[in-house]
Amino acid sequence: MSGKPLDGKTAWIPGGGSGLGAASAEALARAGARVVLSGRRRDALERVAARIIADGGAAEALPLDVLDRPAIAAAAAATGPVDILVYCSGMNVPDRALERLDGADWERIIGVNLNGAAHCVQSVLPGMRARGGGTVIVISSWAGQRMERVAGGAYSASKHALPALCETINIEEAPHGIRATCLMPAEAATDVLDSRPNPPPAEARARMLQPCDIGDMVAFVASAPARVCVNRIVMSPLANAFYAEG
Repeated sequence: MSGKPLDGKTAWIPGGGSGLGAASAEALARAGARVVLSGRRRDALERVAARIIADGGAAEALPLDVLDRPAIAAAAAATGPVDILVYCSGMNVPDRALERLDGADWERIIGVNLNGAAHCVQSVLPGMRARGGGTVIVISSWAGQRMERVAGGAYSASKHALPALCETINIEEAPHGIRATCLMPAEAATDVLDSRPNPPPAEARARMLQPCDIGDMVAFVASAPARVCVNRIVMSPLANAFYAEG
């Protein structure tokens, strides 16, 4: 026996093809989990899966558009029993000020960041209840606990709703052994930064949280004893640009 903490567990990671999702998948696989990576881009998912397999882990690519609710249910069924759900899908748009935000962009941001999370959670809860336990980790944002101009209204609204979703899971599902964590990182050096009106330069990104920092935290939460519920984690780099702005 390898003695890895997540041996025998399956983790499903919508948004696993890049950024925080890919880092979370890699960390969970190192901890022994079989990881199933979902997202719209098959090529990106397969690259992450190949890295994990080359490192001795178990990974599969399962393409999915989280705006398609029937497809979410089908992907959950194809994954099989899910012990750990890590919802990492998220998006924003460059032109995000409320006075200019296109209505279709608003709906797409809310759809990916919030509705997709809720639908993925609903798709795995019955199986978790039947097996008597499970872990849900939802990636929110620093913008989910305080308002920041740079985030924009739609992104902030969606990310503020995710802690409520996680606490609802804890209130309703704790008797079934299911726990939820809302992970709220400040600036992290991922491709999402490229959607800002003024993307930060490389030297600024080097001072931010790195994807592996969030991935390691996800694996820590998932590996905690079943009696432990980590309700919320707020993370920031030591050089927190939001403090400087405030």
